Amino acid sequence: MERFNVKRGLVKQVTADGGLAALARRHFDNVEGTGGNSFSASHGIMTSITASYNEQGALVAEVTNVPPNFDDPEAMKAAMDARRRWTTFLDDATGYDSKQRGNKAKEWAKKASKAKSAISGARHFMRMSENLSDKVREQAESMIEEIEAALEQGDNTRAAGRAEKLSKSLQ
Repeated sequence: MERFNVKRGLVKQVTADGGLAALARRHFDNVEGTGGNSFSASHGIMTSITASYNEQGALVAEVTNVPPNFDDPEAMKAAMDARRRWTTFLDDATGYDSKQRGNKAKEWAKKASKAKSAISGARHFMRMSENLSDKVREQAESMIEEIEAALEQGDNTRAAGRAEKLSKSLQ
């Protein structure tokens, strides 16, 4: 399953234009709306495509591909067409081009890494510190639990924000 950031306001626009399934019908075959802003479809080498906007406003998609017959030029053309359609769909569904999507994915991963690093640093600091009050330790552990919960829910932005607050509280 892949997660893609979506430009602010685009989910509302897509919803107003008929939803994600309507957008997918412009790019794929056999599109079926599966409720809300979600669909399942197929096209060429992509035997299964499912996608939806999640609660945080990101596009979550899963695609199953089968390899084409590399010896058949027509099969290769069809495979390239399917990949082009997928890329165009992502451009339309996220509001970002492929380079921007890559940059956003790096930012997203960086936020998770920053949050995990802050947890590790806070725990190390609390082990090493001799004059840290019980109240501060309790608050730090509470924030660590919030950060871990946010990471489990896939909310890296909230996790990174709480991690920053955790680091400041231990200074």
